[in-house]
Amino acid sequence: MPANVTPPPLKLWHVSEQPDIAVFEPRLPPNRDAAVATPVVWAVDDACLPHYLVPRDCPRVAFRALPTTTPRDLAHFFGDGSSRHVLAIEQDWHARAQSTPLFLYALPARSFRCIDANAGYHVSDQTVRPEAVHRLAQPLSLLAERGVALRVMPQLWPLAREVVASSLGFSCIRMRNARAQD
Repeated sequence: MPANVTPPPLKLWHVSEQPDIAVFEPRLPPNRDAAVATPVVWAVDDACLPHYLVPRDCPRVAFRALPTTTPRDLAHFFGDGSSRHVLAIEQDWHARAQSTPLFLYALPARSFRCIDANAGYHVSDQTVRPEAVHRLAQPLSLLAERGVALRVMPQLWPLAREVVASSLGFSCIRMRNARAQD
């Protein structure tokens, strides 16, 4: 970006099934793999927001092409499709993902710091008040609007292993809830 161009403001979000969160208080991460050991408020950036447009406990594999993604991985994971960003969920979760309303909280970026640019994770050690909340009656409809392809699969583990070993940007979320490997 040229030096005289101001970057767009950072958009940060929190997605929840709860409609009435007035304030976000810092809390300890739910697992030790979070790379954060102190109480924080979590947010996701706009680029990775589609990874959270499903119910909280829904297992999913999200992946996208990066400037460093190899031609081989582009062909293997995206084929001839125009989308270079995919959210994959299991068939068992599809109906619930279609029918569960979600609430999208816009959070002020000023107190947040990025802890994982690939996953779009940002944290704040301060109490945060949302700037706005939006009810998403059919969150999956936003995927297409954002150029993200939805893949509904019988099982996620084989895809997760391939994506982790690839040159893609990715997030494997709530995989403890995925169907057991055959």
